[in-house]
Amino acid sequence: MAATSVALLNASYEPLGRVTFQHAVRMLFRQVAIVEEAHDDRMIGPHPWPRVIRLVRYIRMQWMYRPAAYSRESVLRRDGHRCAYCGRHASTVDHLLPSSRGGQWTWLNTVAACRLCNGRKANRTPAEAAMVLRFEPYVPTRAQLAALGLF
Repeated sequence: MAATSVALLNASYEPLGRVTFQHAVRMLFRQVAIVEEAHDDRMIGPHPWPRVIRLVRYIRMQWMYRPAAYSRESVLRRDGHRCAYCGRHASTVDHLLPSSRGGQWTWLNTVAACRLCNGRKANRTPAEAAMVLRFEPYVPTRAQLAALGLF
């Protein structure tokens, strides 16, 4: 049984995201977390094999609700690696207002796009290329990206 990540809850049972299995085990042995849900058939020393752990002490997460830092990978995560135009798998980032025409690398000016749609749109706006966005770009918080597994 190879668990790659474990769900992490605050002391108030509020979901905080996921941590690696190795990090979860370290937290258990440091006694900063306890197992809330476990696999029944395995143990790690005195602890059951964790699926979900909960922090022993409450931590304030206000910093998580600030806007997330911008990066190419963050845009792809925000959009679920789905093309904003056709919905296929996206591997590139497209500027709504092309950078050659003054468009910035910002949350509201970039979306994930597949190579075909990115090439088809080229150096035009979506309206000029007669392409419709499937969703509006937004500025995510750190908590929203954490829920997607970025942090």
